[in-house]
Amino acid sequence: MRTMSFRDYLHEKSEESRHNETIAYLMFLAGVIFFVGGITETLSLTQNPEWFLFIPYHTDPIAGAVLGLSLTVSGICLIVFGIATGLNYSRKRSWYMQELRKATTLEEDSMMQKRSVKKSTRRKTPKG
Repeated sequence: MRTMSFRDYLHEKSEESRHNETIAYLMFLAGVIFFVGGITETLSLTQNPEWFLFIPYHTDPIAGAVLGLSLTVSGICLIVFGIATGLNYSRKRSWYMQELRKATTLEEDSMMQKRSVKKSTRRKTPKG
């Protein structure tokens, strides 16, 4: 079993958040496609649909009306959920990157201190 340093852990979590953010934005795009498909389905069924804000719906018992309404509602849900999760993962990734910068800076500082200690001990040893 290999132990993972804090830097490696932050790097892995940053990559995971980037992947999840991409999936969230793909979910948003799927929601847009469902939403447009649902509106197109509803508008193609009837000449004068009833409107709820900007969402058209048709109350007659037609199978396409249920499909259009379900596509529209699921599209809105996917859009909202995709944006919310995308922003959440983006925020997490920025935190991981900030902590990774801090960890890298601390590691570089400790390496510089070790180098300076090695150089000072070399100077003190007599040549002979």
